[in-house]
Amino acid sequence: MPHRLPHRRVLVLLLAAAGALAALPAHADPQAALAALREPGTVVLMRHARAPGVGDPAGFKLGDCSTQRNLNDEGRADARAAGQRLRAAGVKVGKLLSSPWCRCLETARLLDLGPVVADPAFGSTFRSETSSDEVTAAARRVIADWRGPGVLLAVTHQVNIQALTGRSTSSGEMIVLKRQADGSLREVGALE
Repeated sequence: MPHRLPHRRVLVLLLAAAGALAALPAHADPQAALAALREPGTVVLMRHARAPGVGDPAGFKLGDCSTQRNLNDEGRADARAAGQRLRAAGVKVGKLLSSPWCRCLETARLLDLGPVVADPAFGSTFRSETSSDEVTAAARRVIADWRGPGVLLAVTHQVNIQALTGRSTSSGEMIVLKRQADGSLREVGALE
């Protein structure tokens, strides 16, 4: 004989499931993210496009791309396509910052959304001698000071985005953030 749940218990389970769905992170709504990109003061954290591997080879040099993990052809195509999508959506980038790592700088340049400024506040902290707390605090200051005009777009690394937002990202993913009245940042959505 099959087990039957009383109606009240079924209703409680359904309400709990509905509540869990309502609590899903905002990144489930790319349309909200696109709408926010047209508002002043919006901040976008973008993970660099596809670069095979993890971290950098031992002994890499920050100023020498030949010693680093770099974008592959697919990553370059993805970066160009992401820039095209943002331009087609009418997104105005007021400032385009990048980690000084070559894969981030190349991603930022291939977006073709304006001049790229290397900023150590968005540099990788993965297996780094630099304190991740210091880098994250510097990135938070840059973000907190942004008022526009246009969007602040920072191309950075997964570890940095994780430290700033508490969530993991895929290659080329963009996390869209809006400043709240109390100065905190709220994730509006994500674009891949």
